Amino acid sequence: MALQDNGAGSRPDGTPEPYTTASATAIAIAIADERGVITGWSEEARNLLGYLPGEVVSRPAADLLVSHLPPSALRRLAEQAPWCGVLPARHRNGRTVDVAVRACPCPDRDGRTQWVLTASGTDGSSLPGDGGALLRELTLSQLPVAVAFYDRDNRAVGANDVIARIVGLPEGQIRGRRLRDFLPSPAYDEFTELQDQVVRTGEPVHVVRHLRAPSESRGRVWSVFLSPLKNHLGQVQGSSIALLDITEQYLARQRLQLVDEAGNRIGSTLDVTRTAQELVDVVVPRLADYASVDLLEFIHRGEEPPDGPPSGPVTMRRTARQADTDALLGIMLRLGSKVEYPVSAPTAECLATGRSAVYEVDDSSMARWTAQDPERATRLLRTGAHSVMVVPMRARGVTLGSVFLGRTRHPETFAQDDVLLAEEITARAAVCIDNARRYTRERVTAMTLQRSLLPVALPRQPAVEAASRYLPAGGRAGVGGDWFDVIPLSGARVALVVGDVVGHGIQASATMGRLRTAVRTLADIDLPPDELLTHLDDVVIRLSSEAAADADTAGDIGATCLYAVYDPVSRRCSLARAGHPPPVVVTPDGEATFLDLPASPPLGLGGLPFEACEVELPEGSLLALYTDGLIEDRGHEIDERLRTLRRTLTRPAQALDTLCDDVLATLLPAFPDDDIALLVARTHALGAGQVATWSLPPEPVVVAQARKHVTDQLTAWGLDESAFVTELVVSELVTNAIRYGRPPIQLRLIHDGSLICEVSDASSTSPHLRRARSFDEGGRGLLLVAQFAWHWGTRHAAQGKTIWAEIPLAV
Repeated sequence: MALQDNGAGSRPDGTPEPYTTASATAIAIAIADERGVITGWSEEARNLLGYLPGEVVSRPAADLLVSHLPPSALRRLAEQAPWCGVLPARHRNGRTVDVAVRACPCPDRDGRTQWVLTASGTDGSSLPGDGGALLRELTLSQLPVAVAFYDRDNRAVGANDVIARIVGLPEGQIRGRRLRDFLPSPAYDEFTELQDQVVRTGEPVHVVRHLRAPSESRGRVWSVFLSPLKNHLGQVQGSSIALLDITEQYLARQRLQLVDEAGNRIGSTLDVTRTAQELVDVVVPRLADYASVDLLEFIHRGEEPPDGPPSGPVTMRRTARQADTDALLGIMLRLGSKVEYPVSAPTAECLATGRSAVYEVDDSSMARWTAQDPERATRLLRTGAHSVMVVPMRARGVTLGSVFLGRTRHPETFAQDDVLLAEEITARAAVCIDNARRYTRERVTAMTLQRSLLPVALPRQPAVEAASRYLPAGGRAGVGGDWFDVIPLSGARVALVVGDVVGHGIQASATMGRLRTAVRTLADIDLPPDELLTHLDDVVIRLSSEAAADADTAGDIGATCLYAVYDPVSRRCSLARAGHPPPVVVTPDGEATFLDLPASPPLGLGGLPFEACEVELPEGSLLALYTDGLIEDRGHEIDERLRTLRRTLTRPAQALDTLCDDVLATLLPAFPDDDIALLVARTHALGAGQVATWSLPPEPVVVAQARKHVTDQLTAWGLDESAFVTELVVSELVTNAIRYGRPPIQLRLIHDGSLICEVSDASSTSPHLRRARSFDEGGRGLLLVAQFAWHWGTRHAAQGKTIWAEIPLAV
């Protein structure tokens, strides 16, 4: 702090004290740090209070005061706001001196607050009107900031050496001139206006501006403080300007902000291409005028990475690009283009060494590349780049590709700080791209597994015309355990199945495959829907037990399922569901309803019954089975979604494939949250002319009658060439029913693409193949049936059984 004594003093030996009297116009200046410790002491301060610099520097400024600072001063200083007032100070000779003090905050080169303290005697001295005596004999060389003082007319009355170096003029040529006289650039006109504002209002102003000083070739960022200069009465007599170069701090903050922005913007999805584009969108134009990302081919193919960094010529794919002008963007390679870099190319060298590199257009490395790859070099020169940077993209020890950055309009070349910044951003993006790569690989694997477990094509059968769709979940959910199936059954019937395993990923897909296999196995033995779900429930419980014993799996397994069996002869459909949404039935007249099926629990709970119901469907009815992903949406009520589904299914008749696409387009967003399986079937009916039925008495002589019935019926159908095989099969099946079964016995023939023979009786005992010995009179009947029929089997009903055989028709 700088204080002044108006009185005379003497040394202890009686000789005059040379520093006790100061000119009335002299201004004492001291510098204090943010703790109030004195760090600078001017000659005028020595004249004012008599202390040598060594006696006060490193001491608290408060030690020089006789009393404590008033509360108003403490409050203003705590707010880091300027303050002025009269304070009693302690002179070196012990006397008390009243001084007019003004304290102004000013940051140092490191951004820390320091205080510029000006003081004078209280004899009414002020800034003279002509400014000539304001800072007479004043030395400001100790100040670490650029400082200049101006009178009320904005004419300079003094400046330190720092500001003289900035403007490129000696201090003598600055005095008496306004700011616009030696800084005529329009960029500095604002400061003249701010000077007028400070003088007019008496309030300080702080601004941060990016300016280029006349003595320098590049711009800097300045923290500018404009403060009023007041006398001891508080009257504004002029202004001061203090400039602090904060370029490094500003750039550091900009880099930190860019890194923070990169962390927020890069990696918003698990998509390789989008993540790469987010990277170039962040760095252009803040760090570079244009940028591109090239990734190695194995990433796009979903393959495992090669061992070690690539060596030799490198082939990559342009995955992302960005430029600050459309013209520059048009010169760059198109997205998806293959890029081949020779060994001499900077990109190839960068990938081989694993280190970033900065090149000027006239570097020797660029010259070698130009000679070997003139087309690419010419394209680079067309961009107008004067400085380029190549950064390898690596994550978890795997080289993924490279980032290429170029500067055209940025005047500065890439510096080391820019390299570190680019490497930090690239490293963040590389981890995100590697995560996306791993996710894509796992998703492709899971989808491949999922699709291999789903029907490639729906089987042809006479009962229904069917179409299906499977759509995996979008976003991060991944594939799940939804499935559907169409299973031909005996007697021209068909089973329609839709199921959903809880969860997503490979584990859910694998569980789905096991359940689909189990359903097909249970369907082969012709179990009714409710019994089939009971057995499937046992399978899910067993799978849950296995999963609970495996530390690598998630534990309990849950699933839902809807199983329906449709008979085209009777046109009746038997259905049962386990925690699954009910199906939609659309009759030929266009009326759509949700079947009111008993609400049975999901699979895997155990101990709870499943109930089935049976409905008659007119020929041409539409039956729609689906999983919950089709109707559940966070933004809509479930009832609204169900109404939309029903309304969509009742639109005018169209191809089933078109109808499936229409349903998905109407109900689903671009990226559904869950898997969707949809199975739509239009029912057919077999007419009376395609089915023949006979009731047979349990007498051996009826076998001959049965053969005659069959022969006559085949003749009526035009199938005489198949009569021999059919008679043989019918004879064996009827004979077995008479010998081992119980009445009533019934024979039925069904003709639709193939010939199906069925013999029913009231016994529940199932026949089975056995090897007959040489002298056995029986035991060969079913063996003959198995030899001549395509398929044969047994199905059970509530009472009795049916043995059936499908016989190929003679061509």
